[in-house]
Amino acid sequence: MYSIQHSLRAITFSRAFCNLLNVMVIALCSAPLLVNAQEKVNWLSWEQAVELNKSRPRKVLVDVYTDWCGWCKVMDKNTFQQPQIAKYINETYYPVKFNAEQRSNLEFKSKVYNYVRQGSRGYHEFAAELMNGKLSFPTVVFLDENLNVIQPVDGYQEPARFQMIMTYFGKDIYKSMPWTKYEKQYSPTCSGKKP
Repeated sequence: MYSIQHSLRAITFSRAFCNLLNVMVIALCSAPLLVNAQEKVNWLSWEQAVELNKSRPRKVLVDVYTDWCGWCKVMDKNTFQQPQIAKYINETYYPVKFNAEQRSNLEFKSKVYNYVRQGSRGYHEFAAELMNGKLSFPTVVFLDENLNVIQPVDGYQEPARFQMIMTYFGKDIYKSMPWTKYEKQYSPTCSGKKP
């Protein structure tokens, strides 16, 4: 009888230990996935980015979008949610979401920008200023630490291409190397697969 009870306790302990071990292995293996899954772009308003830039100058990335823009939503889902892209944006830029049809006024560099009605819709003058008058959505505008426009990049950008673009401006490569040369020697680290 002693040996049967002893054996049953050993089996029960063994199962409990195996269950605990399985839980620990799953938790350890899932941890990197959870960290990556939680890496998201920390979007700011324009005003927040300008205020932060006063004390800690940094480049600014502005995602100019509209609520009706389907490709804007695709870029949000496929490109900006890539963990490597989100991490780089958060570390290198002040990321701003700017609705090109927002109706509130915005003051910047002693100039007031307004919403301009145009037919059934309209546009915000600040979006037009950032995009050099070319209203195309989505457009990502890169600004330097002094809040001067470096370059607007219009259209949907798949993850690997966007990674190349954001590092070109983020690492100041645009100051010393033409885009065509950079594009030829660049090797992506982003897979472009959905997170």
